[in-house]
Amino acid sequence: MRRRLSAGFTLIELMVVLVIIGVLAALIVPNVLERADDARATAAKTDVNNLMQALKLYRLDNQRYPTAEQGLQALLVKPTTGPIPSNWKSYLDKLPNDPWGRPYQYLNPGIKGEIDVMSFGADGQAGGEGKNADVGSWD
Repeated sequence: MRRRLSAGFTLIELMVVLVIIGVLAALIVPNVLERADDARATAAKTDVNNLMQALKLYRLDNQRYPTAEQGLQALLVKPTTGPIPSNWKSYLDKLPNDPWGRPYQYLNPGIKGEIDVMSFGADGQAGGEGKNADVGSWD
């Protein structure tokens, strides 16, 4: 008698593989999502530091920071509202948005320093914890 060789997988074998994939996904996906939030916060800190450096150059050239009304836009185009900077130069090619797609906030006078540059985090609201925490020039 000849035995027939069966080709393919049984239903039990397929179910075991699916369960293993499900367990691995349950363990890995939350860690990957947390890393994305960490990466966004790090990118925001880098942007804030770059904006602060540009603002310091602005101050060296013009003896003052841009006013709150002039805002960060003063780093791109010469302000037309007073006080008009006497030695203005272009300090940035473009203003970045924060990693969540919103503009960075600029305060003069600042709350935590002479000036503050900040992102409100993932929720876009002041305050918060974790991924919703504010990222600012005071960090």
